[in-house]
Amino acid sequence: MDRTANAVWKGNLKEGKGTLDTQSGTLKGTPYSFKMRFEDESGKSGTNPEELIAAAHAGCFAMQLSHVLAENGTPATELDAKAVVTLIPGTGITGSALTLVGKVPGIDAAKFQELAEQAKAGCPVSKALGAIKVSLDAKLG
Repeated sequence: MDRTANAVWKGNLKEGKGTLDTQSGTLKGTPYSFKMRFEDESGKSGTNPEELIAAAHAGCFAMQLSHVLAENGTPATELDAKAVVTLIPGTGITGSALTLVGKVPGIDAAKFQELAEQAKAGCPVSKALGAIKVSLDAKLG
């Protein structure tokens, strides 16, 4: 299974601009730039590669955990997963911090933690991010 995305960049690093398109059409002509990536801390001016990695990581982890929980006989009613990807200019991406609040009837906190860690380790995006620190703060809510 292959998934595709396309980036078009015009100009130099600091003044240039680019657009992103994805196979699904979710991103279509979505702008990105140096300012969006390194200067706009609010993240409101457009997307950037780190935001897209964070979305992929949170989504993959939530799906993986839903599977692990169902196999345990304790399916979730809701999993609210967030990923914060840290970029240090000049160093690179240094980590992805997952936080999770799960609504899972019939499970105790210790088992939930165990299964959440299992899902973090098994998530294909976590595996792809093996060069950086991936952390997890999971709780029932």
